Amino acid sequence: MNLKELKNRSILLFGKSRAFSPDEFLSQMKFHKITVVSEFSDDVVLVIDGRMMTPYEQNLSDELYEQKKAKAISIDILEKELAKSIDEDTLLMSLKLSHDKDRLKSFIQNTMISNELFFRLMKMYSWSDEDFFENDDNRDVSAAYILRFYENIERNHNVQFATTGFIHLVAQTKDANLLKEISTLKPLQFHPKIKAAIAMSIYCDESMQKKFFKTKDEKILEALSFNKNLSSSLVEEFLQDENLGSNLARSVKLNDDLFESLREYTTSLALNESLNLKMQEQLLAVDDLSINYALSLNNSLDRSIINRLLELKNSEIEQAIYENSATPVEILNAAYEDSKNHMALAKNESTPIELLYQLQLDSRYERAVKINAGFGKHIQTQNIGWL
Repeated sequence: MNLKELKNRSILLFGKSRAFSPDEFLSQMKFHKITVVSEFSDDVVLVIDGRMMTPYEQNLSDELYEQKKAKAISIDILEKELAKSIDEDTLLMSLKLSHDKDRLKSFIQNTMISNELFFRLMKMYSWSDEDFFENDDNRDVSAAYILRFYENIERNHNVQFATTGFIHLVAQTKDANLLKEISTLKPLQFHPKIKAAIAMSIYCDESMQKKFFKTKDEKILEALSFNKNLSSSLVEEFLQDENLGSNLARSVKLNDDLFESLREYTTSLALNESLNLKMQEQLLAVDDLSINYALSLNNSLDRSIINRLLELKNSEIEQAIYENSATPVEILNAAYEDSKNHMALAKNESTPIELLYQLQLDSRYERAVKINAGFGKHIQTQNIGWL
């Protein structure tokens, strides 16, 4: 539809607006020189089915549609066009001059506006140095923020009314810009764990990483040191600190040069899941028990390395291998023959389903199987529930 075609014409609205507040909707209609009426007449060129229509309105709308007296559309279609037509600079200036917090909040809650406008509006919002849900206004704005970006919100409506919603957003998103916007929210001062989660995200880009680094906040620096995509410009900085260097060796995505630079942290390196076969072989060749055990915990082990670790006949390493999701099925099947391996197998998400069914019949392993991610995925896929 085209709003210009409705200029100086009348539309009939059944029910209420949805994305725009009632006052804002009428204001937008007035701006576009569109007259909104509540009763049908020959002047009406469009019927709008809004939210919360009464049974009488629903029947009348159906009747008008059947009689083909006027075209009918959903309120969502009209409001989407209204949102697209907003002059963002004019709106922002108007809100800035009026200091109308209710109107600002109304636009923030409007699901039809673009993300770009949403972020610009959020920069104007004052949190009053309080937490996300500490007062009514903050609660409404926080809920709108989570609702806009949370994936599959229909499966978890309550999350938009809890701080965990922002934690989930950080974990879900692959959008560096969204992470950047969340990182600027004032209430994060009360939630260092959310800041740390952003710093640790592989989608936290170089500009954000450098900004976090400049804070010199120990907790944030620790989180950054676990970022698999840590900027090369920061790697040298982290190598100046033994603890941060060890974290880096365990987490950062490796290349040959980085591997050599981090060789002093061999045990941590052995846990790094980006090790290629050549790197794994070099670490195994050191012939150190702590390095070998760390390798046995690595979920990206090459099969040849797994076989060589099992040849060491070390019980701790064997149990770690049988709990490792990288271990081939035939090795896990063979390990099942010895009951001492059953607990490790009950925890391993790669253990064949038929073995997990057998293990869950034993009360000693029932809980381990119940929380096993592989078994849980199987149960959900088959939709058969927990036995």
